[in-house]
Amino acid sequence: MATGPSSEAGAMAGGGGPGVFLVAVNGQIESGEFPGFDELYCKFCFVYGQDWVPTAGLEEGISQITSKSAVAPTTLVWNFPIEITFKSTNPSGCECPGSRGGGNARRRGTSLTPASSAGPQIVVSVYGPDFFGNDVVRGYGAVHVPFTPGRHKRTIAMFVPESTSRLQKFTSWFTGRRPEFTDPKVVAQGEGREVTRVRSQGFVTISFNVVTKDMKKLGYDVSPSDMQTPCVPTAEGIHKY
Repeated sequence: MATGPSSEAGAMAGGGGPGVFLVAVNGQIESGEFPGFDELYCKFCFVYGQDWVPTAGLEEGISQITSKSAVAPTTLVWNFPIEITFKSTNPSGCECPGSRGGGNARRRGTSLTPASSAGPQIVVSVYGPDFFGNDVVRGYGAVHVPFTPGRHKRTIAMFVPESTSRLQKFTSWFTGRRPEFTDPKVVAQGEGREVTRVRSQGFVTISFNVVTKDMKKLGYDVSPSDMQTPCVPTAEGIHKY
């Protein structure tokens, strides 16, 4: 259940004190494309660095189960709402130059170097039944929360962990215990990913509506960005790590 507009408005109106700016985000996990799979649901959670603090909204949630329809035979539509407000004193690690579709947040007269994975990211996990009716993961993915005010849309390339051998793959299929992360938040981090074998599987589309407060007052200039650029990694960066 998402929080109402009053909570976000209250957080924005209250401000965060001297040297603090606010970033309010609402939107929805719109849809997914997972060829060969149906009756899927998704979970989301936000991951952020120590410079960021949530002040309103929900940090995690779980959607309804959705099925493909005759109108959209390849698309699973969730339209699941997301809403959260962050406060921070440092935009380091936000979606900045160099990230796909990123805006340009900088203090006048200085250059901004993003900190690794410090800015808020949304992690999406998609689940559905296998042949035996067990819920198994159908995809993991993550994307940075846009930092530029306005409406944004992101398409996330999803992936699933793979077994390291054919025997393990058969055993996991037979028992219904597919490889998965114990904590989906690791998707937004780099530690250990180089030894994880994964396979690309599906896409999820998310829309964001972003409002900021007190950034101009603190000397940060957020310039417009291309708000329709998909966040799709290169092919060689998805299949194996």
